[in-house]
Amino acid sequence: MGLTPMQLGSYRIVISGLFIFVAGYKSIKNLSKYQWKWLAISGVLGTFFPSFLFAYAETEVDSAIASILNALVPLNTIILGYLIFKIKSNRFQVLGVLIGFFGGLLLILEGAELNPNQNYWFSGLVVLATLMYAANVNIIKKHLQEVRPIAIATANFTVIFIPALIVLFSSGGFNTETVQGDRFLLSLGCVAVLSLFGTAMAKVLFNNLIQISTPVFASSVTYLMPVVALFWGLLDGEVFDLFQAVAALMILLGIYLSNRKS
Repeated sequence: MGLTPMQLGSYRIVISGLFIFVAGYKSIKNLSKYQWKWLAISGVLGTFFPSFLFAYAETEVDSAIASILNALVPLNTIILGYLIFKIKSNRFQVLGVLIGFFGGLLLILEGAELNPNQNYWFSGLVVLATLMYAANVNIIKKHLQEVRPIAIATANFTVIFIPALIVLFSSGGFNTETVQGDRFLLSLGCVAVLSLFGTAMAKVLFNNLIQISTPVFASSVTYLMPVVALFWGLLDGEVFDLFQAVAALMILLGIYLSNRKS
């Protein structure tokens, strides 16, 4: 492996930050203190911690499983929206939350049995990340509705860039042993592509989607992730059986119901 989880997460944030700064440094000049407070929280919950949580989780859990669990974001968006942001839910949304929860639980249990060599306690890191993503979606919708999407992304990375750089240094990301490793350049190139398309550009587009729609609808972009990740996971030799497919369908059914209107 070319990079450790800490190095992967911090490199991703640092490289994404550089891309974002070039495009949006002018957009953050007139932000208020109130907006900066929520932008800082948004950056920490929506990008900083999830970058490391997913990096660690996928050292033990297949990418297909991680992506399917990531589809819990819309369900968690509803739960947090109701409990913290006082957004009411209808009966379909409650039913969807319950079905999605059981689907996620079955997916983890079956995956642990199918792959006994993997530590499925690490799935909890993905679930924790989805809670952070859900909180971030609600924060942007409620407190940052008037801030431009590029400004949100730029401010997020302005806050977390230095902490990520500290993590990168402390984890040996610039050590001679790391940068002269056989797979370092390949790993760094993959992280750069991920940072540009999967983080920097995606953040701006996602922030815009949140502002022009509802939090639940915006977070529903995670619906497509399991399909794409499952396809690539199978090509990469990951194991996925029929029972897991049923559990994944339960999650998607729960998400569908959670987005239905009364």
